[in-house]
Amino acid sequence: MRWLRERKIEVLLDPAGAKASGEKETARERVVGESDMVIVLGGDGTLLAAARAMKDREVPMLPVNLGSLGFLTSVKLNELYPMLELFLDGKHRLNLRMMLNAEVHRNGERHNSARALNEAVVNQASLARLMDFDVHVDGSHVGRYRADGLIVATPTGSTAYSLAAGGPIVHPAIDAFVITPICPHMLTHRPLVVPGESKIEITFSHGGPVHLTLDGQMGFQLEPQDRIAIVKSPIRVPLVRPWQKTYFEVLREKLRWGER
Repeated sequence: MRWLRERKIEVLLDPAGAKASGEKETARERVVGESDMVIVLGGDGTLLAAARAMKDREVPMLPVNLGSLGFLTSVKLNELYPMLELFLDGKHRLNLRMMLNAEVHRNGERHNSARALNEAVVNQASLARLMDFDVHVDGSHVGRYRADGLIVATPTGSTAYSLAAGGPIVHPAIDAFVITPICPHMLTHRPLVVPGESKIEITFSHGGPVHLTLDGQMGFQLEPQDRIAIVKSPIRVPLVRPWQKTYFEVLREKLRWGER
């Protein structure tokens, strides 16, 4: 904050930032409406929450990793000030990340909707029992999955829950969705990559409580006849990236490729 103010840059603090610094809190609406860049200090979960909080504005985000893994927050703490210098000089690189919009339709009407950067997950709230999912892509029936749950991930989310469930890693420059069943009953049910312009619709059958969860941070309880519709959001997340660091370098570092 001191570094920025020395350069005549106004600093706006959300509630968490104000609490950590002991300074005055800025109303969330003003942070969202007036920021020219958002500095995110934390882990990937912090960035996911910040991306949704910016609503319909595509504001550059500088994600600085204070967490444990950090696929998204790949800027290290010692790189913070050099990255800020590049941004202020207009020499930074932006990596645009796709988001998804998920809607819950109930009785023929839209009941709930939310945006996510990583993924939307449909699964049971409590008991570990198989569910039946019918999946349609652009009106065409893909098939019926018997599984513990179903993940629809963006390329950014392909290295999150979907990867843990056996899904592929998708480069963030590719415009696509990954549909990944969680512990499918049939071994022939494999993750499926579909175009990013697709409309994915999911219905399900199960007697117990079922939830739709977005980015592992928010969600809705579903009713038996609900239909979930997922499409690409018109809003993207611009991440400020170091010029010298490639996506594959991040993968090698985070996944420890090549180590014995």
